[in-house]
Amino acid sequence: MAATGKSAKKTTTAPGFTAEERAAMKERAEELKAEGRGGKKKADNLKALLDKIAEMPEPDRAMAERIHAIVTSVAPELDAKTWYGMPAYQNKDGKNICFFQPASKFDARYATFGFEGAANLDDGTMWPTAYALTELTDETAKQIEELVRRAVS
Repeated sequence: MAATGKSAKKTTTAPGFTAEERAAMKERAEELKAEGRGGKKKADNLKALLDKIAEMPEPDRAMAERIHAIVTSVAPELDAKTWYGMPAYQNKDGKNICFFQPASKFDARYATFGFEGAANLDDGTMWPTAYALTELTDETAKQIEELVRRAVS
């Protein structure tokens, strides 16, 4: 069962993709169209991210707000944006470093805080790139702070 008390059943509209996945792909297509038209300004990207966070149901919204505060304080050089309609943060080269996927986005049991290939998290021959979040405690926030610091180092 999902954290909301609902089952994590996904709505399939066509073979292979759920309705939630199709919606995320449409959001990404709109983001790419905006980039192709010269892109959004930094302030517009931030507003789009904050709007997406405001639309989230609890507890996703509270986690996203706290993650946004962590990322922007630990790595102010990262730019906020949306990516598949989710909060994400990119470096000066336009490469995604990290993102927050709310549980509600795909009716999942947990939210995800993840990293993309440009993040400097390499540790030997294997390392995690995504973390499941059921709540964001002070201890978890400290772990995220350290991960973000490493990612941008």
